[in-house]
Amino acid sequence: MSAEKNIKDNTSKKEVLSDKSKTVQGDVYVQDVHKYFGVTRALNGVNFNANFGEIHAIVGGNGCGKSTLAKVMSGVLPIDKGKVSILGHTPTSPVMARNMGIATVFQEVMIAEEASVIDNLFVGSDDFWWKNFTQREKVLKAQEIMEDLVGEYVDPYTQAFNLSLPIKAWITIARAFLRENTKVLILDESSAALDFDSTERLFKKMRELRDNGVAVFIVTHRIAELVRISDKATVMRDGKDVGVLEKKDLNEKNLIGLMTGRTESEGKSKTVALQAKTEKVVMRAENLVVWPDSKPVNFEVKRGEIIGVTGLDGNGQDDFVKILAGVQTSHGGTTEILDSNENFLKYNSLDDAKNNGISFVSGDRKKEGILPNLSIYENLVIPLYKKTSKAGFLGFVNWMELNGIFDWEVERLSIKTGPRDNLIGSLSGGNQQKVMIARSFAQHPKVLILNDPARGIDVSTKRDLYVHLRKYVEEGNTVVFLSSELEEFIGLCPKVMVFRNGTVFDIFENEKVNADTLLEGMFGQTAGISETTISSKSNSPSTPILNRSVKNSKIPEKKIVKVVDFDKENIEENKTKIKIKTF
Repeated sequence: MSAEKNIKDNTSKKEVLSDKSKTVQGDVYVQDVHKYFGVTRALNGVNFNANFGEIHAIVGGNGCGKSTLAKVMSGVLPIDKGKVSILGHTPTSPVMARNMGIATVFQEVMIAEEASVIDNLFVGSDDFWWKNFTQREKVLKAQEIMEDLVGEYVDPYTQAFNLSLPIKAWITIARAFLRENTKVLILDESSAALDFDSTERLFKKMRELRDNGVAVFIVTHRIAELVRISDKATVMRDGKDVGVLEKKDLNEKNLIGLMTGRTESEGKSKTVALQAKTEKVVMRAENLVVWPDSKPVNFEVKRGEIIGVTGLDGNGQDDFVKILAGVQTSHGGTTEILDSNENFLKYNSLDDAKNNGISFVSGDRKKEGILPNLSIYENLVIPLYKKTSKAGFLGFVNWMELNGIFDWEVERLSIKTGPRDNLIGSLSGGNQQKVMIARSFAQHPKVLILNDPARGIDVSTKRDLYVHLRKYVEEGNTVVFLSSELEEFIGLCPKVMVFRNGTVFDIFENEKVNADTLLEGMFGQTAGISETTISSKSNSPSTPILNRSVKNSKIPEKKIVKVVDFDKENIEENKTKIKIKTF
């Protein structure tokens, strides 16, 4: 039976919602739903409405309840009050939801690290159609779906712990696309670990499902992405739905206005990127070999400077910042930090880096960030125990000082914590990420290394983060900032390094720091540089980058669709603002 026929058979006559919403019920609807976690009201009277054959975004700030709504719709969480109707039924468990044709990809990357790619893909699938497939047929299907999504071959027998975070994310997404009976697809921040190119492949699959009559729901913080892909958006704030935007009204201004309760203009591009106020180098790398077969990188960053780092997934930029942070060892070369005596000190471990004023914030909070068995409070202040201790052990920790630091950082980043003694896992993914950022700020490091720190946090908090980063740098500190969202660099980083094939392919400065140019560099469409030296001496816009070449600029055959102006009120009608480039 086709998906279209199943949908028609299960679609009942539309009814009228409560007077509160005064709208017509769709094929999928939530009516006056409440969900409580102790004293916390995660959902406080939500009304939600959608139809088959559309992509519907659920958007809002961290802790607004959107992920809870996704879990309610997928049968993971029971509701305390109200009604949920999908295909005329209420899913009361994940198994029931799956049997109803509801596929959900949750925010956290949930895979078995010791298991292979193929085992992770087909886990729990023996109770439906895949049980009749041979192992060879499963292997071929695994190869096909992963290559289609990832954009390159992935060995189905590779153990998951050997894979990068983006590929792990693809495995969780692929599980949903492997199912052929899907009528409802729910994606909770599924693009958070993906770069632009990967996100485009995900969008292609989403559009295919929509065009086949599937109801696709996305929970996301990436405003620019949802503007492009969504047919409709429901905005949430403080556990309630506060508005629905149709396609013609889907733009950043309207979304942020509903999310925050106030009207805001974008303003990012109007901010002048910070320039270093001193020539004093505080961190450097000499002949750093990121991959065994990659060209070495020479790198310098000055006091009071912020440098951006980017690249397509799997091109070495993650490894580079982890080496700088002492999290990962290089395959050659040295890393050095200026010590308290103004002498350069070599370091090659995380402890050495920490002891010399380097702090690292990972975008992979589950693996490299949060301490799941500890409380919210402990996760934020535990690195400060020793610094605030009068005698070097916990019995003499200055708890009053720690409490003050905790309260200050929570307020500064608007972290919705609930009781601070709750486990860190009680927070939303975005608020967990905020705790990690707050933990680094609280240590007052001389060099702050950020690996996609804004992954999973809302647009309002992102802007607050940029404000604090600017203030931090203006105070004479240094930031190395890796991001997969190119717009984040604009107005923040005067210099951005683009990685390809494990080394620096090109460097962009000042007015060339824009999404279009950076993307072209990521795909090898700029001239590149033959001498991979990032030096403070090249920071002047008048200094040319010499000896450019196109070596190693292998051009992929793919089409990239880029929205370069997200401020217009009607993206569809202003097609002159949409650039299509074929690389």
